[in-house]
Amino acid sequence: MSSYLFRYRLSLGLFIFGLIASGVSALPLQSELSILAGLVHAPGPFRDWIAYVALGLGEIHGRFPFFGYATDWLAFGHFVIAAFFVLPFIDPARYRGVLQIGLFACAGVIVTALICGPLRGIPFFWTLIDCSFGIVGALPLLYCLRLTRKIDNRP
Repeated sequence: MSSYLFRYRLSLGLFIFGLIASGVSALPLQSELSILAGLVHAPGPFRDWIAYVALGLGEIHGRFPFFGYATDWLAFGHFVIAAFFVLPFIDPARYRGVLQIGLFACAGVIVTALICGPLRGIPFFWTLIDCSFGIVGALPLLYCLRLTRKIDNRP
């Protein structure tokens, strides 16, 4: 296996792992948030936001547990998206279009966070955290696209 292909698969594999880990983390959201709220002790807007969201999730899950089903579907969506990246993992040159679509999705994360965050009352600092997922996700995809040209012996 060429050095380019190894680096390509390592980068794309980390991207796929990140999608799966993100999906898995959406399943126990209420308990994760309770743990996070217990760990954040420094006063400030981050702690206040985490406590507020933990309270909201606790109330919603207590009265309307079916709302948890939405995060189950969120997790499932992450797993399905990760599955699409298996194709370019196997054949980088043939499925480079999947990486390009992934880049559009990363840009969409940023646009969605900047539009929907304020509409839903999400604090700006949290909107920036959400935007960072689009930026961090785009980095390995851009790198893989660059490596695809080298793997395919293109200029």
